Parts: sequence; structure tokens; C-alpha cells
Amino acid sequence: MVNICILGGGFIGRFYADSLIGRRGKDQVKVVYARKEETALRFAKDYNVPHTTTDMEAAITHPETDIVVIALPNYVHEEAVMLCVKHKKPVLCTKPLGRNAEEALRMTLACEEAGVFGGYLEDLCYTPKFLKSVKSVESGAIGRVLWAKSRETHPGPHSDWFWDIEKAGGGAILDLGCHCVEISRNFIGKAVLPVEVMCWADTQVKPIDAEDHAIGLVKYENGAIGQFEVSWTFRGGMDLRDEVMGTEGTIWINSFLRTGFEMFTSGAGNDYVAEKAESSSGWQFPVGDEAHELGYPNMFNDMFDAFEKGVQPRETFYDGYVVNAIIDAAYKSAKTKLWEPVQLPVWRGKRGLIKPSVYQEHDALHWFIKEEILPNGDRKLILKNKETGEIVMR
Repeated sequence: MVNICILGGGFIGRFYADSLIGRRGKDQVKVVYARKEETALRFAKDYNVPHTTTDMEAAITHPETDIVVIALPNYVHEEAVMLCVKHKKPVLCTKPLGRNAEEALRMTLACEEAGVFGGYLEDLCYTPKFLKSVKSVESGAIGRVLWAKSRETHPGPHSDWFWDIEKAGGGAILDLGCHCVEISRNFIGKAVLPVEVMCWADTQVKPIDAEDHAIGLVKYENGAIGQFEVSWTFRGGMDLRDEVMGTEGTIWINSFLRTGFEMFTSGAGNDYVAEKAESSSGWQFPVGDEAHELGYPNMFNDMFDAFEKGVQPRETFYDGYVVNAIIDAAYKSAKTKLWEPVQLPVWRGKRGLIKPSVYQEHDALHWFIKEEILPNGDRKLILKNKETGEIVMR
């Protein structure tokens, strides 16, 4: 059994508590910290947590704290992690790990040097559909991955600090792109070096200093491309979709907005529908088990199992650092309008990968391009002459 201290009694802290209580069946939330006493007390009442405090260090050092879960705003992550390191407390931190790669690397190295267990709470890399799709990719079902695309869009975040560029560290790219980048890394391969990034970003709707919409491409050393689409201006709820294209197949995933549960209502009940839903009337797309569909229970199972076994979880602080480094390059590219290199002074993956040839030989003289059956029954074979480069059709 693990006794848990949650730092943060707001939106994400409550999602975490919903996922932790009654899931594995043996872990207990014993301590909650919140900046406001009323928030901590309400959280404690709702989740039957015995100890509350507005002192972060007191929460971390509490005798019933075995492991710390950080559910705090971005600008407090480093302070909280360093307190955990100071007191040798295992720590799990919500995404993004840092506001930038420098913060993330400091946290990563501090935990490693102190021998403190660190887990990166990237929930969308634990959704049931994602885990199944990654397993298919790893088994070779779609061949070599050429392109991985991830999209997260919604009408904007729920708390004031997200909209403050200094506190948050960025806008939609950091808030949502951190999910998308890590999803693509999982599909392409975490050991494959991200080389450079091209990104467009703009503030299209919201009266803020950060970007509310962005699209980016991440080029990997093996020739694969990761793509992210993020927005705080999308109307109609929260849209989570992933696509993976390989040499032998394709995967499409719709994780949230359209899950097969559709309902029409006049709005008479006026109940909560799903995260970021904008209306409680008309056609609705509820989510059967929201925490499960977003990956939280699987994520915590992995984290606590890894902690107890003394091994690394699927998502580590180092992963969070790599994600931050890619996002830093995206922000730079959005300003320069150029491909910008990903700066990774600490890289633990492979180096020197090249884009492999996947040309298929038809015969000694020709490369195979395509074979197709036309509506009239004709069969066409398109080839390329190896020596002359001529394209021929038979």
C-alpha cells in the first residue's frame, strides 16, 4: 500500500483523486496541500482525506506521506520537486514537467542524483486506445512509422494562471502540445533523436500574450515526422485524435469527442457532460468513464507498480525533459519562421540513425511503385527502371 500526498486541490488534483481512490484498491490519499485552506478542506471532505495543510513542505514531510503527487500550476513544479528531493520523497509530477527544458533538466538531474523516484504524469500516453495502438506499432503491424500526428483542441483551460504567460510558461503549445509531442515520440520511438522543429503559432481569438493556436512538425533522425495540432479556440468540446501512418498500415484514434456515446437533451437536467463541453443541451457526447478514457488509472497503476518494483515507469522525468526541449524549439521556430534545432545537451537515445530505404524490387531491372485494379477490372502495375529512372506502366 502506498500513502499518497497530493499537492493541489483543484481541477487536476480532483481528477487524480478520482482515479486513485478505489482503483488499485490498496493506495490511500492521506495528505492534501492547497494554497487556500477552503480548497484543502473541501477536497478532504469530498475524498475523505485525513490531513490538510497550506504548507507545502509540511505536506511533503508528513509522516503519512510515502509518495508525492504534484497537481500544481506550472510555475510551482520546480519548487515542489526540489522539496521532494530535499526530503528524499518519491515524486510524480503532472505535465508539462517544466515551463522550459532548463527547468525540466534541473528537476530530472536533481531526482537522479538524489536517488529519488520520479514519474512524469502524461495521462494521454496511458489511455486504453493509445496503449493498444502502441502495442500494435511495436509488434510491427503497420511497419516502419513514417508519420505520427496528434491533435488536442478545446475552448481553453479552466484556471486563471494558464492564461498568464509568465506563470504558465507558454500557451496552447506548452499546455496541449506536451501531450501531442510525447504521443508521437511513443509511436516513432523514444530512442529516436528529435532533430528539428517547424512551427506556426498565433493568438487568434483570446486577449492574451501567449498563443492560442499552433501547428508544428517535428523531424526525427530516422526520417519520421511528428505533427501536433493544438488550440484553445476550438468550439464544441475537447477533441483528442491521433493518427499513425506506417509502411504497412495506418492507425486512427478518436479518444474523447466522438467515443460512440451520443445523446440529445433539451437541457432539462443541466448536468456535467464531459471535460470542456460547452453546452448541456442539444446533441451531447458524454464519456462513460472519463478518468479511464483519459488514462489516469492506467497511469497510476504503472507509476506505483514501477515504484514498488524499483524500476522506471513508462513515462519518466527524462521524457518530460525531452518534451520540453522539443517545445522550446517549437516556440523559437514560431518566431523565426525557420526549422529550429532541438537542443538536447543530455541525450540518452540512439545517434547516427539514417532514413532506411524501403524500395521494393519488382525484378532485376525495376523498382515496384504500385499495383491497382481499376473499376473495369484492368490491373495496372507501375514500375521504375533502376538505371534510367523511367516510370513505366504494364
